[in-house]
Amino acid sequence: MHATPHIVSDVMTHTVVAVGRDAPFKDVVHLMGQWKVSALPVLEGEGRVIGVVSEADLLPKEEFRDSDPDRFTQLRRLADLAKAGALTAGELMSTPAVTVHPDATLAEAARIMAQRKVKRLPVVNDEGMLDGVVSRGDLLKVFLRTDDDIADEVRREVVSYLFPVPVEPIRVEVSDGVVTLTGHVRDTSLVPVAARLVRAVEGVVDVECHLTTDSAVSEPL
Repeated sequence: MHATPHIVSDVMTHTVVAVGRDAPFKDVVHLMGQWKVSALPVLEGEGRVIGVVSEADLLPKEEFRDSDPDRFTQLRRLADLAKAGALTAGELMSTPAVTVHPDATLAEAARIMAQRKVKRLPVVNDEGMLDGVVSRGDLLKVFLRTDDDIADEVRREVVSYLFPVPVEPIRVEVSDGVVTLTGHVRDTSLVPVAARLVRAVEGVVDVECHLTTDSAVSEPL
């Protein structure tokens, strides 16, 4: 198969707002509100990502603003208490930053977000320089592909690859992202493989396989 999976650079946001490590607390809050983002990359030098400041990093300042935590809380939440007293992005940021490369697949980016419980990932090149940002919403853009576009890719990259000489032409129908394969094939052991490959096509919501061997067709009564 020759299809290239959709990768992070296909969907990421290239114009990114970021801050330096010396950015004041209020500037960080202002930029998040102005650009309607939940996190900002923190840059050093010519644009190397050294950390990320998120809304979660900002909240301890409000949480502990008028409280006097007991010793147990102090020991349990040392990091949050330190951030409550932070004045700059460098003191607030989580480091090292959780990042992704532009050539990572969307599935890889989604897995990192889920495992690290983050909503946005800075996209960095091999030198750690900022190329863009990818968000959860960006990863969902693949589901905006048209049914015709998905059907064309399934026919070209799955059906013609697995079933080059079918008993009869295999019909590929797509409705709201749900792919249905119908027809007769010579080897039904390939049907689960077909379903798995179709499900891997970006934008596919579900797969229904109605593929049988010619001998499995019911005789007319």
